Amino acid sequence: MENNIVLAMLAHVDSGKTTLSEAMLYLSGSIRKLGRVDHKDAFLDTYSMEKDRGITIFSKQAMFGWKDLDIALLDTPGHVDFSAEMERTLQVLDYAVLVVSGPAGVQSHTETVWRLLQRYDVPVFIFVNKMDIGDCNKEDIMSGITERFGSECVDFSAEKNDTFFENIAVCDEEVLEKYMDGGNIDDDDIKKLISERKLFPCYFGSALKLDGVGEILDGLER
Repeated sequence: MENNIVLAMLAHVDSGKTTLSEAMLYLSGSIRKLGRVDHKDAFLDTYSMEKDRGITIFSKQAMFGWKDLDIALLDTPGHVDFSAEMERTLQVLDYAVLVVSGPAGVQSHTETVWRLLQRYDVPVFIFVNKMDIGDCNKEDIMSGITERFGSECVDFSAEKNDTFFENIAVCDEEVLEKYMDGGNIDDDDIKKLISERKLFPCYFGSALKLDGVGEILDGLER
């Protein structure tokens, strides 16, 4: 069986979704130059209107590989005015990365996108972006995410200690029983929980500085 997925980037506008897409393409070697939305040279912002306004208006597709995983990446509009274009992509997804702005936290349209992903039954990874801006506190942001989206959102950038595994175990009774008996959760359990939307891995970083991007790619590939 081929190891490939269709993955979409989704977010409230200005969360850095296209920048994260650009960073993934650059780290994978699919593009040689790292463009920027504010410099109007981002690889996926191909229309002049998008370059001028600094936002994604039309969904774009790019193909790249990371280790043993082949990814068909869809970068979707984040502005609420173009949400119909974003929603069209949800029917074809295997997974989604929901990008949250570290300084802004979970915004109104972020919650709308979350509900749509729930409706279309799409497994979700969360990337908290722009952690290099201002005084971002990871614990406070994580608390806000779990408050809005549930305790099934677990910080995968945290130390892999007992607390980390306990947070995963309580997402499912069967996994909890297994953990209580053996004190272990294996990759197959984690994969199953993610695919069944019982667990939502969260990562933190700065797409513009390529911080945390390799980690979420490793998580997707794993």
